[in-house]
Amino acid sequence: MVEVMQEGNDVVFNVKGLHKLWALKSRLQIPRQHIRGARKDPNAVLGWKDWLAPGTNIPGLLSAGTLRLDGKRIFWDVHNSDHAVVIDLDDEAYNQLVIEVENPDAVVAMLSATK
Repeated sequence: MVEVMQEGNDVVFNVKGLHKLWALKSRLQIPRQHIRGARKDPNAVLGWKDWLAPGTNIPGLLSAGTLRLDGKRIFWDVHNSDHAVVIDLDDEAYNQLVIEVENPDAVVAMLSATK
């Protein structure tokens, strides 16, 4: 689970609980202007075929860490796909974040609000 909050001109993504251990990351700080878009997408977690490195993958249960997929570098932390949000990024180490959040609709609204 990831907590998302606005901090000045940045958006901070805090990885919570044991997910820090599984994802090998506890916090991402992204300038708001680097966030291209966000959407709720439970299907984003279905059917990926590439690998997580570094990170943890327990098929059917948990995927957390860095995923390389179709030439993209994606930060991935999803346990419950119904709470998955996909965030597209520009000019960052990651091309996308695919994260589980408590309230996907609120996170998408916050990230989609006028910058």
